Order: sequence, then structure tokens, then C-alpha cells
Amino acid sequence: MKYFATLLANDVAAMDLSLEISQNILTTNNVWMMLSTALVFIMHLGFAGVEAGFGQAKNTVNILFKNTVTPIIGIISYAAIGFYLMYPGFETPGWLSFDFAGWNMFWFSPASADVSSAYADGGYTYWTDFLFQAMFAATAATIVSGAIAERVKLGAYLVFTLFFVGIVYPLIGSWKWGGGALDAMGFYDFAGSTLVHSVGGWGALAGVILVGPRIGKYVNGKIVEKPGASVPLAVIGVFLLWLGWFGFNGGSVLSADPGLVSFVLVTTSLAACAGGLGGFLTAYFAFKRLDLGMVLNGILAGLVAITAGTDVINPGSAVLVGLIGGVLVVLSAILLDKFHLDDVVGAVSVHLTCGVWGTLAVGIFSTNPEHTLLTQLIGVAICGVTAFTAAFVIFFVLKKTVGIRVSEEHERTGLDSHEHGIRGYTIVYDE
Repeated sequence: MKYFATLLANDVAAMDLSLEISQNILTTNNVWMMLSTALVFIMHLGFAGVEAGFGQAKNTVNILFKNTVTPIIGIISYAAIGFYLMYPGFETPGWLSFDFAGWNMFWFSPASADVSSAYADGGYTYWTDFLFQAMFAATAATIVSGAIAERVKLGAYLVFTLFFVGIVYPLIGSWKWGGGALDAMGFYDFAGSTLVHSVGGWGALAGVILVGPRIGKYVNGKIVEKPGASVPLAVIGVFLLWLGWFGFNGGSVLSADPGLVSFVLVTTSLAACAGGLGGFLTAYFAFKRLDLGMVLNGILAGLVAITAGTDVINPGSAVLVGLIGGVLVVLSAILLDKFHLDDVVGAVSVHLTCGVWGTLAVGIFSTNPEHTLLTQLIGVAICGVTAFTAAFVIFFVLKKTVGIRVSEEHERTGLDSHEHGIRGYTIVYDE
């Protein structure tokens, strides 16, 4: 009898130890995921810095206003509908579904949310899951902001953000990350070269086409440079984005797995460096000058490009992926100017062009033989057509109803004084 009692006590102790270990693993994983969430959140400050730095001084407040309100609207709209559209729990992999039970639980029965180690294999809690994904969602709209800066109506942009983040982005995301049709097909996008960046880039391209170029940007077949307000601010913005990318890609491991997280951060950094080098060299040969702007966008190009396959592409290949991204971002910017497509910060070149390249690169360089170039190409095409069409329709409807472009007078004199009543750069001397 004493023997059986000892065995029972040992079993209970083992169970208690197992539960303690599971809880400790959950805590560790969740802390990393919350830190990653914070890093992705700080990317909004990076985007604001880049856009305000590359934009003209007379529009600084307007740019900062857009970048401040974007995550506000983005997170709320994602909480309202996007989260349950993106992760609907498909009974069979498909193209459209909605998690009504999750929506009801989130808003009216939060106590029933699963925050145990059983959720997400002990990687994080339900609430961390939502917030991490919400940061991604808001990023897609921020990409659009930079491309159409300095001439878009603030109200029209905010309405676009509401629909794009609340419906378009999560719908496309559900096809892969929500277990939908693209996931079943074998399409791979680890952290969002296509699902976040090129989706935002397609939205930016639609906006650039319909809003049109800034006044005086293209004159008699020549490109007229419009100097940005603050090169230092743009540099700070890019380094903040690089910092945030450690959470963007590292957090997409969805746990604190020491081996995989560290590997992802290495490939992410190498691609960023190679992208900056590619932008530097390509711009030098193209423009015969040391173009800081192209180095900065080259860094971002490398980061965007590696995002799809940062966990399955070796460091050596990551350098090549980033380098090609840096080359492409310069060539893309040149091509857009030839077609008189005015992109203030180079968002289309960085996020669309390099997002497409990075996703296709998975089919070329992935260490997983199941990843094929054809499947990646099909996924890119489906997501691209959907994102561009949806964004074009939203902007077109807004253009035909409320209008999407500010008046010529406001654009020439600056949006700050007309829409906000203050300037971004003001020095006052007391007499």
C-alpha cells in the first residue's frame, strides 16, 4: 500500500512539474511576442519619420497627422471585423469565412478567451495574438500613406484606411495565415512580403494612379525634384523601421524558439545590409552620385524582400535576396518616374516591387523542397489582382463622390496651414 502511495505522490509531483514547465514556456514565449508587438508598433514612428523626412516642409503636420491616425483607425477596424475575417477557422480551406463566435467572445465574453498553454501551442495568449496581428494590419495602410502624400484629402485617405485594413487586408491574409485556399495550395509567406507589403504596395499603386502626380513634379518631360523637409528625420525613420523589423520577422516565429528566432534575425539583418549596398551601387551607376535616399530605400527593400522566406533562406542566399532587392528598388523608382507615377517616399518600389521579388525568391532559395516558384507566382498574382482591384475601386468611388485630391491652392501653399492651422517647423523668437 505504501508503495502505491509513493507512486501516486510521484505522479502528482510530475504532473505539477509538467504544468509549471508549460506555464513557464508560455510566459517566456508570450513575453517575446509582446516585445515583438511593441517593436512592430514602433514601426509606425519609423514610417512617420520617413514620410515626413522625404515630404516637403509645408506638409509636415499633415503627414504626421495621417501617420498618427492610421494606427488608431487600423487597430480599431481590425478589432471590429478584420481579426475574425482573417482567422475565421475554415472548415475546409476556402476564400471567404467569418468567425462570429470569436467576434462575440472578443467583445462581449472576454473571460472565455483561451489564455492557457493549450492556445497556439503555448506560443502566446489570445490577446497577444490579436494585438500582434493588429499591428501588422495597420502597417499595410501606412504604406499607402507615403506614396500619395502631399496631395490626398485627409478624409478620403482615412475612409480608405478603414476599408482596406478592416476588410481587404484580412481577407487576403486569411487565404494563407488563416488556413485558406492559398495555404492549402502550398503558398508560403512567412512574415508578409506579399500579405502585408505587396498588398500595401498594390494599394499605394492604385492611389498614385488615381490621385495623380504632385503639381510641378513632371514638367516638359523632365522630373522636378521636390526636396524633403528633413534628411536626418528620414534616416532616423529608416533605422526605426529596421529595429521594428526584428519584431516583425522575429515575432512571426510565434514563439521564443531560441534557434529559429536568432536565425531569422540574422537573415533579416544580412538582407537589410545587402539591400542598402545594392541601392547604393545601383544609384551611383544610374545617377552618378552618392544617393542617400536610395541607400535608405535599399535597406527597406532588403528587409521587405527577405520577409517572406527569412526562416527558410540561408544567410548566403539572404544576402543575394537583399542585394537584388536593393537593385530593384532603384530600377523600379526610375520606371515609375518614366510613367509619371509620383510616389513621394518610394513605397511602391520598396513594398510592391520588392515584396513580389521576396515572395518569388522563396521558390528559388528556400531550403524546403515543397516551396516551388510556380506556386509562389500563383499566390503573388492572386493577392496582387485582389489588392489592386479592391484599392482601385475604393479610391475610384471616393474620387467620384467626396473627391480624393486637395485643391490646387492648398497643394501649392501647403496642407499644414490650410487643414491644420500650424506648421511643422516654426521658430519663434521672443522680443
